[in-house]
Amino acid sequence: MQTVQQIAKEIVAREGGFVNDPDDPGGATRYGVTIATLRRLGFDTTGDGRIGLEDVRAVTRAQAEAIFVEHYFRRPGIGNLPEVLHPGLFDMYVNAGSNAVKILQRLVSEMGFPCAADGAIGPQTIRQAQAAHEAAPDHLADAYAVARRNFYYALADGRPSSRKYARRKDGGKGGWILRAEEFMAPRYRLTDAQHRERTASWA
Repeated sequence: MQTVQQIAKEIVAREGGFVNDPDDPGGATRYGVTIATLRRLGFDTTGDGRIGLEDVRAVTRAQAEAIFVEHYFRRPGIGNLPEVLHPGLFDMYVNAGSNAVKILQRLVSEMGFPCAADGAIGPQTIRQAQAAHEAAPDHLADAYAVARRNFYYALADGRPSSRKYARRKDGGKGGWILRAEEFMAPRYRLTDAQHRERTASWA
């Protein structure tokens, strides 16, 4: 299995450089680190006493990786969950915060291991996720990736401004869907036709 540092490097590469999209609730980002994250952590990258866009622009790959490992993997407690979940859940936590954990909690509940969907990794979540893994050791990571993809589609259903992240202008799969499908076996990925059918109701 990959180390958390290796996963963090892949997340940073996947996130890309500086972006300031007005439709992105996270605001300005570089390598996936948002301006809100820098302000929450008091991370003044330029050292001028203020945290703004220039601080986001100045974030290095190494700084982003360190922030993700500490604040998006270790502190939330992802390392306490079954190892097969680490890559997908870590990646989703960077992308969507505690919603990443809520997706898992709802999934294991649907699998018959009741768990409160509170977004926090506590004893119950650890216990039930482990039980779900023991029940379906070869399927839990795929099931999580599918649930993640469904979350993205549902989010775009209810928030038209976010649909461009789930569907390209030509109707193909957008970044959100492709990203979720990176973490599942090929047999669970939607065909282009299935994706177009799923998004046909969008304007």
